[in-house]
Amino acid sequence: MANLNGFNANDVEPNSSFEPIPAGKYLAAITASETKPTKSGGGSFLELTFSILEGDYQGRLLWARLNLDNPNATAVKIARGDLSAICRAVNVMQPKDSTDLHNLPLVVNVKLKKRPDTGDLSNEIRGFEPKQSTGTSNATSQQPVSDGPSPWKR
Repeated sequence: MANLNGFNANDVEPNSSFEPIPAGKYLAAITASETKPTKSGGGSFLELTFSILEGDYQGRLLWARLNLDNPNATAVKIARGDLSAICRAVNVMQPKDSTDLHNLPLVVNVKLKKRPDTGDLSNEIRGFEPKQSTGTSNATSQQPVSDGPSPWKR
């Protein structure tokens, strides 16, 4: 039992429900990782928690589950490919532990997916890329160098 003595809900604004974030690319970092058993008990997966680092959705969390130990060879192949993409994105080619991947910025490609159980939309990470060396990952924020004619038209 947790002691809640001194808490008054009238003094705190309630949290509203989170809607999924829009599909797109976001700068994020892995902030937590944990190996968990599969529902069937026949394997385990690595659950990675990603925190968005900037923009309107800064602080929002996303999760990826990598089936690294699973009787389904296809699931393992997909998980190993995702882990390889994450390692390349954060430039840690031979991690000894999942914590070696924590707090290193990378770009996650987020998609919207309809949940089969409720029909609600949820977020799914569908790709991992290195952080851009300058500026943000959003190419639309780049400003043109000049308003003059393009170099190939001069």
